[in-house]
Amino acid sequence: MKYLLGYDIGSSSIKASLLDIATGQCVSSVTSPKTEMEIAVAQAGWAEQRPERWWQEVVNATTQLKASYNFATELIAGIGITYQMHGLVLIDKAGEVLRPAIIWCDSRAVTYGNEAFTALGEEYCLSNFLNSPGNFTASKLKWVRENEPAIYAQIHKIQLPGDYIAFKLTGQLQTTVSGLSEGVFWNFKRQAIAQELLDYYGISADLLPEVVDTFSVQGHLTVEAAQELGLTAGTPISYRAGDQPNNAFSLNVLEAGEIAATAGTSGVVYGINETNTADPRSRVNAFVHVNSTLERPKNGVLMCVNGTGILNSWLRRLVGELPYDQMNHLAARAPVGAEGLQFLPFGNGVERILENQPAAAELHGLNFNVHGQAHVLRAAQEGIVFALNYGMDIMRASGVQVRRVRAGNANMFLSPVFREAFVNSGNVELELYNTDAAQGAARGAGIGAGVYASPNEAFTGLERILTVEPTAGLREQYQAAYGRWQDVLSPLIS
Repeated sequence: MKYLLGYDIGSSSIKASLLDIATGQCVSSVTSPKTEMEIAVAQAGWAEQRPERWWQEVVNATTQLKASYNFATELIAGIGITYQMHGLVLIDKAGEVLRPAIIWCDSRAVTYGNEAFTALGEEYCLSNFLNSPGNFTASKLKWVRENEPAIYAQIHKIQLPGDYIAFKLTGQLQTTVSGLSEGVFWNFKRQAIAQELLDYYGISADLLPEVVDTFSVQGHLTVEAAQELGLTAGTPISYRAGDQPNNAFSLNVLEAGEIAATAGTSGVVYGINETNTADPRSRVNAFVHVNSTLERPKNGVLMCVNGTGILNSWLRRLVGELPYDQMNHLAARAPVGAEGLQFLPFGNGVERILENQPAAAELHGLNFNVHGQAHVLRAAQEGIVFALNYGMDIMRASGVQVRRVRAGNANMFLSPVFREAFVNSGNVELELYNTDAAQGAARGAGIGAGVYASPNEAFTGLERILTVEPTAGLREQYQAAYGRWQDVLSPLIS
């Protein structure tokens, strides 16, 4: 029996999953730490984490995995990594981290991105980068250059969070084309580094790591890393991808017109197309998909709601640390539309679907004589769904067909209220599968290591466990509630 190991480097926790190659089934999965990792917020709009903490939790998760399932480490045929997108890790010549990582929901660099968007020309940016430079990694690096010049002067290479974990595993500083695109370091039209943006920002391309293929043997586990993890030196690291391209991959979403969704720390809908199209207002964003090639480019069009998991966890603390399944049962006690209570789930940095405008979470229509705990919990779940649907409307206007959506049976999709609201307000069919991000990374490692000859082989063991469709009557109720929610949103976007 041989195995594949996948690591999911999230901002809340690190997950490790072990996949049996023969059956395609996950034999063990662990998460570390048990409570959410802290995010440092030195001032409003900032969000940082220590990359060293990610590595320590990778070590902890691996130790737990070995304790939970007895396997011979030399039988691991490949290791895959998926990671929180858009983060900035700075490495000096000694391989040390220079400062805490500026992570995905940090909005300090918005001004720099907006200025670049204007200076380079909106039409130029959208036709070449398919995005405004906005708050992405390149703009965060510009912020460091302008505000922390002493640190900037020490940078040897920049990395994304997954690149850093791969570096700790292999000792090699690398990234992928997909990773470059998520930082707006990639010119889609020229299929090359976005030199124009680097020149405008005054950033040398020498700071970018070596580029490797997403599915490839990118290095091998060093003796030092193997000793720390309790694994076998020489094991190939053979896949890395950002969390949303990987979530799509984990659901076998690889071809134009296929759609993936997730509702964990952030809420995301991600659709595949084969054309370089962009939203004129850059409210949804395009990145190079994991199976894109020069001969047959494929892009993932992504819409994101930052205030998803953080709203749910905030409410959990507010209601006395109830288990999430109990919160879901409570939410189901309130009627569709929560009797006029609406939640805008925007309280975790700037939101792209709101054109990077600062926005706070808002609760509207509260009536002390009508509304209770169940109404607030339902309004929150509906508010997240409505924000996702608002983003899907933007995707539809950009030419992405959103009719059937695949998701893992996890996080907020475990809630019947959330699922019901999602399919009826968006008029879509939802398919839930027995997978998660770490399992996707493990399957990707199998392709990269040559264990699987094709993606079809890699998805042996992937099973659809539930299909949810819109229901007559409910669809009208939810779409009416969505319309009222849009009325509340309207002043923010006018």
